[in-house]
Amino acid sequence: QVQLVESGGGLVQPGGSLRLACYGSGRAPTGSGLTMGWFRQTSENEREFVATISGNGRTTTYTDSVKGRFTISRDGAANTVYLQMNDLNTDDTAVYYCAAGITGPRSATYWGRGTQVTVSS
Repeated sequence: QVQLVESGGGLVQPGGSLRLACYGSGRAPTGSGLTMGWFRQTSENEREFVATISGNGRTTTYTDSVKGRFTISRDGAANTVYLQMNDLNTDDTAVYYCAAGITGPRSATYWGRGTQVTVSS
């Protein structure tokens, strides 16, 4: 089975940057061809899509609120998907989840355990 482990979360000031990483292991690791992505969830909102990247890395999608600020990428050799987050604001505070085999707006075959991102002064 696939296991996804996120890292890189933490506390950052508004306007700052963080880089999240999702390392995949198992039979179908990150970079094996699955559509990968990032979702986030707050205490007030349901889980929302943030960004996705196709198995070949050629197609990316982003939710409108992060366009121009976040960049998703993947390194097949390292079985890792990244989310570079720039110009962070307080609305970006959430638990960020890595996902593989995305099948819908809030569904995927595999999920990571999540990493907390807090944007605060």
